[in-house]
Order: sequence, then C-alpha cells, then structure tokens
Amino acid sequence: MMRPIHALLLLPLLAACAGRPPAPPAPQEPPGHAACRAEARNDPAVLALGRQDNPLNWGNRDRVQNDLRVAELRAFRDCLRRNGLAAPGGVEPLR
Repeated sequence: MMRPIHALLLLPLLAACAGRPPAPPAPQEPPGHAACRAEARNDPAVLALGRQDNPLNWGNRDRVQNDLRVAELRAFRDCLRRNGLAAPGGVEPLR
C-alpha cells in the first residue's frame, strides 16, 4: 500500500520525466552552402583521412576525427571562397 508521502515524493520525478521543450529550429543556410558542404565531404583529402579511421583504436579515432573536422572545414571554406560566398559566423568563426 502506498502512503500519501510516497506519492508526494514521486511527483518531482514525474515532473522531470515530462520532457523538455522542443529545440529551436536550426537557422536556414544561405544558398550555395549546402552544395559546398557536400563538396567538402567528398573532398579527396577528407576521404583519405576517413580511410585512416580505426574504430578499435581510441587514440587513432580521436586524432582522425579531429583531423577530419579540420580538413572538412578547410574544404568547405575553400569552396565558399571559390564561389564568392560569405563564410558563416560573424567576427569569430563558428566552431
């Protein structure tokens, strides 16, 4: 039999499980950025780094994931410059 005090103790748990408010929608990308992102993902340097990934070696995986982010960002920004598009972000680039 559940005592009234136990029911009161369960209320905060139920309130916590009620869910979070929905996340705000992601900002819309300017035209041309999606094409440059796709081009950056298919860049030969990015693909070569992807082939070095070894999921069984954590040290290798961390290094390769970091190098992939840097190479993909570099290829993305090169594509933007080549097409005369502005990079995202403001004074400080997005990370």
